[in-house]
Amino acid sequence: MTNLNLYGELARRNIEMTDRERLAVDAASGGAMTARQRMELLFDEGTFQEIDRFVTHRCTDFGMGKKQVPGDAVISGSGMINGRLVHAYAQDFKVMGGSFSEENTKKICKVLDKAMQLGTPFIGLNDSGGSRIQEGVYGLAGVAELFLKNTLASGLIPQISAIMGHCAGGASYSPALTDFIVMVEGQSHMFVTGPEVIRAVTHEEVSMEELGGASTHHQLSGVSHLLAADDKECIVLIRELLDYIPSNNLEESPSRKCFDDPRRREPLLNNFIPADSRTSYDVKALVRAVVDDGSFFEVQSGYAANLVIGFARLNGKSVGIVANQPAHLAGALDTNASRKGARFVRFCDAFNIPLVTLVDVPGFLPGKEQELDGIIRDGAKLLYAYCEATVPKISLITRKAYGGAYCVMSSKHIRGDYNFAYPGAEIAVMGPEAAVNIIYRRELAKQQDDTLRLQKLEEYRQRFANPYVAASRGYIDEIIMPEDTRWKLIMALSRLKTKMIKNPPKKHGNMPL
Repeated sequence: MTNLNLYGELARRNIEMTDRERLAVDAASGGAMTARQRMELLFDEGTFQEIDRFVTHRCTDFGMGKKQVPGDAVISGSGMINGRLVHAYAQDFKVMGGSFSEENTKKICKVLDKAMQLGTPFIGLNDSGGSRIQEGVYGLAGVAELFLKNTLASGLIPQISAIMGHCAGGASYSPALTDFIVMVEGQSHMFVTGPEVIRAVTHEEVSMEELGGASTHHQLSGVSHLLAADDKECIVLIRELLDYIPSNNLEESPSRKCFDDPRRREPLLNNFIPADSRTSYDVKALVRAVVDDGSFFEVQSGYAANLVIGFARLNGKSVGIVANQPAHLAGALDTNASRKGARFVRFCDAFNIPLVTLVDVPGFLPGKEQELDGIIRDGAKLLYAYCEATVPKISLITRKAYGGAYCVMSSKHIRGDYNFAYPGAEIAVMGPEAAVNIIYRRELAKQQDDTLRLQKLEEYRQRFANPYVAASRGYIDEIIMPEDTRWKLIMALSRLKTKMIKNPPKKHGNMPL
């Protein structure tokens, strides 16, 4: 059989079934979806247009000349998602382990280039064992080019990665360069070096799930932003996420028709925040009470739970929510929360999504472990992100804002546009107990009872346990009743829609990485 005939035969075998027939057969077999099933489900029905279906690798070493399959382990192309053009690729683990070759990475780079040229989101459905060993440096060259393209596309178009199988080595770095990573429980694994290599080099015994499973990355490392139960939910999450973000950095935040009354009051919020600053509450309940239809799309819910981030809508307009969570570590900022918040703030700023920050923070988490882990550097990341952001920034102090954490959380001093506070908000360098112990240390040491301490605590509370001192200096724009939160946020957002501000011209800043 001539090379031409062999090529045609391979192509015929690959496409002799229709896509719908292939989907039916694969679905009946159970388990994870095939690459083609995933692409069909990702896009609006009938809109996916595949490109480079007949591309094959060029490697002839190690018997690879006899292992040519049209498409070379990657399906790539474009289609519509909720009526919007999107470019994507899906790796096929059933073809040479979905490994990266010189040719299939060119396919991926080709659709990524097209996404950048046309200003569309880019999605990768990843299921790859890494660079194809048989190709040596040629495969590495292709992967490195993809890393470059991911980097150049960053901040230009949204990039979303789904980890739908095992992604090792280089296959983990391309997703790491994208904006959001979705993983599937019990199915996804992501690591630079696998358990066998670790066992050989360090003699450590670790399972794939412990090392790079979906739960590990969602709860411990923070690598995963969203967690899905199966392939179908993974793709549904991607489609839902896309609804909150624009196609590129030149578009405004997406808007949807709002059926939720913008002036809706929530009287229950007047008694929602506990008067005792040491009593916790769930800030997510507050978020859901004020956003459209109570719908909040949380990101990285399992990681650094003391800071809540995610997307919602206010009067139909997409906004990014950042909120301290008093129900975890009293809402204090630590290294993980600071990194989590910084990356989210920078994403929203890159893609013109206004930021709404709910503040109830006692400060940065104290302790030797935090200091040695780099809380100074990581806290500065969040500070840098807020300072750098030029999108509309609205903040609301719900109860307390102490010390440097007050400054960091979108305060007026770092270009906050509208800064609100509830009547019971406390703004100070630190809490009353700690402040009195420091200011009146000598006087208190001479006292036999707590009379002076209680007196000074009351004085401090009257002076700082309210937002009026900050408001008198213009640091707080308005003190609002909790029941009016929704309408106040919507009005502020509306007034900021024509905001124009630019940072000084420069190549780029040097944030404390």
